[in-house]
Order: sequence, then C-alpha cells, then structure tokens
Amino acid sequence: MYLVINIQFQFNGNNFLVEDWNQFKTNLELPPVFTVTLIPQINQFHGIECFETSKQWTHISRRGSDVMLVDDKWKNAVILPLQNPEHLSSFFCQIFYVHAVQRHILYFHSSLIEFGNRGLMFLGPSGIGKTTQAKLWNKYRDALIINGDVVFVQETDENFLGWGTPWHGSSSYCENANVPVHAMIVLKQDLENSIRELTGFEKVTAVSNSVFYPRWLENGMELCLESLDRLLTAIPVYELSCRPDEEAVKLTEETVFGKDIL
Repeated sequence: MYLVINIQFQFNGNNFLVEDWNQFKTNLELPPVFTVTLIPQINQFHGIECFETSKQWTHISRRGSDVMLVDDKWKNAVILPLQNPEHLSSFFCQIFYVHAVQRHILYFHSSLIEFGNRGLMFLGPSGIGKTTQAKLWNKYRDALIINGDVVFVQETDENFLGWGTPWHGSSSYCENANVPVHAMIVLKQDLENSIRELTGFEKVTAVSNSVFYPRWLENGMELCLESLDRLLTAIPVYELSCRPDEEAVKLTEETVFGKDIL
C-alpha cells in the first residue's frame, strides 16, 4: 500500500529533491499535488528587497526571519531566500500536512516501531524517551524502528496505518515504511516499571497532546478531531511509567500482546 502526495521542488527553474527525501521518491507518474519553488536571490533597490511573480499569494508563513508565500489552494508556494536552511523542512511539512489532513492523516510527535507486522507508537514530550524505548525494542526484540520523532497515521477502510516520514527531528531513524498501528504507548519516566490502559477523557488528553493541529487551515482542527475520535475508538492507549531497560519492554509486550507474543 502506498501513501502518495506527489511534491515538486524547483530551484533556479530545475527540479530538485531534498537529500532526506531521496528514499521517499516515487516512480509513479502522477501530477504534483503541490509545487514549492525556492527563490535563490531577491533584487534590491536602495535597500528594498523585491521579487517578481505572477501568482496571487494569500497565505504568509514565517519561521524566524524566513518567509514562505502560498496561494489560496495550497497548491503553489515560493520560499524567499533562507536565512536558516533548517527552516526549509518546516515549510515543506506545513504544506504537506495541509494535503495530508484532508486525506484523513494525523501528524504525531512520536516514535514508531514494527514488531511482528504490528506497530507500536511511543508518545510524549521531547526528551521523555520515545527514541530510547524504540531502541530497546530494536535491541531486545529485533523490532524495526520506522521513525524516531515524526509519524503520520492514516485512516483506511481496514485499519490505521503508521507511516515513516522524511521528518525525523534529532533522531536518525527515517524509514520509508508503514505498519498497522496496534497500540499507542504514552511514556512517563519513573524509578519503577508499571503500565496501565487509559480510558475516557484521560485517554483523549494523553494522546491529543502529541498531535499537531494545522490551525492555519480553516477546517484543520475539525478534520483532525474527527480522525482522532475514530482513531481513539479503534486503538488502545497505555501509559507506561518506566526505566530505560529490558524489563519495560517485557512488561509492555506482555500487556499489549498478552499470550499472542510472537
């Protein structure tokens, strides 16, 4: 199964691909869903910066001193000369998510592993140990780490698929792969290992804190909340208070998979 949102990048009139995106390149012949153009330089006149364009831009996004202009359909964008090249990835992600959320896809701050063709997502704030738990599962259970920081979850007719993405934060794990999400694990650091299943409002709060909401999109919140409601109805959520050790892996494995351990 493929998740295809075809993007076209242009620089100096030529197509290009960001290095981290190479493994996500598709050979499918599809028209681009949106086109991003990088402007290499801007003409100056008496200190006034100006550029020529035939497009009608209706959205302005800023990251620090860097600026991206987008049309009303989020189909075309130009990024003015960057002061900080790291902001390029953030701009791409913003446009991508506009189109993803309209395809019933949610963006999570999470790590994702594949274990026995089933996906486990580890959720929590930065520094809580999401990538650490993923590494422990890789070390002790030979699980595949699909992504250590950013996961897109797509609602399908059969299940909810967790997708690896080109965005991976400070983590080095960035696989072009997908797996049906079996459970979500909200992490807490503790001196002892314990796990419990969350229900009701507690479940909603714990998970929603790890969802990115496209508030810049008119109906973005509504689309996210509709998908999130269906996700939380279908997928169990656990709170894991833990140390970074094999016992935490074993406890989670027994609780989530029960006797059906592979």
